[in-house]
Amino acid sequence: MCRLFSLTSQEPISPMRAIEALDVMREGHDGSGVGLYLNGLNGPLGEYAGCPILSGIFTAEGITRMDTLMRSRGYTPGFRLPVAPKGKAPLGTPSRHTYLIQTFHPPEGWEEWESLDQELHMLQTRLELRRMGLEKEDITVFSFWPDTVVMKEIGDPMHVGRYLQLDSEELKAQVVLAQGRQNTNYAINLYACHPFFIQGLCTMTNGENTAFIPIREYLASQGILGYEGYQSDSEVFAHILHYTTKQLGLGLEAYKHIITPLKDQDLEEHPDAPFLRRLKQACRRLIIDGPNCVIGCLPDQTMFMTQDSKKLRPGVVGGRPGLYAFSSELCGLDAAIPDRDKSKDFQPMHLDTAYVGPERKEVTICRQTQPLPHQH
Repeated sequence: MCRLFSLTSQEPISPMRAIEALDVMREGHDGSGVGLYLNGLNGPLGEYAGCPILSGIFTAEGITRMDTLMRSRGYTPGFRLPVAPKGKAPLGTPSRHTYLIQTFHPPEGWEEWESLDQELHMLQTRLELRRMGLEKEDITVFSFWPDTVVMKEIGDPMHVGRYLQLDSEELKAQVVLAQGRQNTNYAINLYACHPFFIQGLCTMTNGENTAFIPIREYLASQGILGYEGYQSDSEVFAHILHYTTKQLGLGLEAYKHIITPLKDQDLEEHPDAPFLRRLKQACRRLIIDGPNCVIGCLPDQTMFMTQDSKKLRPGVVGGRPGLYAFSSELCGLDAAIPDRDKSKDFQPMHLDTAYVGPERKEVTICRQTQPLPHQH
C-alpha cells in the first residue's frame, strides 16, 4: 500500500506539513518515492495569475530543447523559482541537473481565446514536452498549468523534502496533495508516482486497480487529448474524473456512480434510477475493481475522498473551518491537525464521497443513495 495525505487551507501552508504526516505513516510506504501537487500558490508564483507554470526535471540539453519548443508555441519565460537541493542526495535519490518551476507568459492574443482552447493548448504543450523527454531522457514534465506545481522524486519523502528544501516560503499553497509510494507492481518511474494531473484535475490512490487494463484500453480508444502514458494503474482515476466532468459535463457526485455503480437491485429504489441505469450502461468499462481509496481535487479547489465498494483501504477526513486534512490513517491526521474536534472526523464507507469545498467551512458527505443534483 501507499500512503496519502492532503491538506486544504484558507491560509497557504508548507508542503512539508503534509510530508511530515506521511512520515508518521511511514510503515505504510517504503520510501521509494514521493509526489506533491500544489495549488493556490503563495508568494511570487501566486502573483502570476493566469500564467501557466511549468514544473519538472531537466538536463541542460533538455532545458535548451524545452525553451525552443516553448517559444515556437508562443510562450515566453517569466519568473523562475529555483529549487536548490541542499547537501548530498538522499540514499536512492538520483542527482539531477535542474528541478524547474517556471512561469510563462502565454501566446499573443491569449485573452481573446476561448477558455477551452487555452486549456487544450497548455495540455498539448505538456504532452509534447513529455514525448520529447522520453526520446532523449532529458525532460520529465509533470504539469503545465496556472497556479499549479507538481513535483515527484525517488526516495524517502522526508529526506527528499529536506533535500529539496520544500519548506521554502515560496512553495506555500492552499492545497497540498502528497503521496508516499509503496513500490509494488511497477518499476520506480517518476511518471508512475502519484498524484496525477490533467487539465486542472488531480487524483492520487491507495490500492490496486485490478481492472486497469480494460479501463486503459477504453480511455485510450476515446481519442481524447491526454489519455496516454499510463505508467501506473492508478492514473486512470484522474482520467475517469476528467471524463466525468469535462466530457460528460457531470459533477463530483456522478464520479462515484461511474467508478462504482450501484447494484441493479439498489438502482431500482434510487430517485434518479433511469439516468443512473443509462450512465452505468454507457460507462460500464470504467467500473473499477479494488481495493482503492481515492483522494482528489477539482479545479475550484474542492477536495474529496471516496472508496470503492470493497472498502479495504483506510481513509479519514477531519479538521476545522479553514483547515481540513484527508489522510490514509488517523495518526497522520492527528499529526497535522491535533487541535480539531475529533468527534467530527469521518471515515467514508463504500457508498460515500466526502468533500470540502473551496470555502473550507465543513466536511460534506454525499451518498450514492441520495438524489443527484439536477445537472443531467
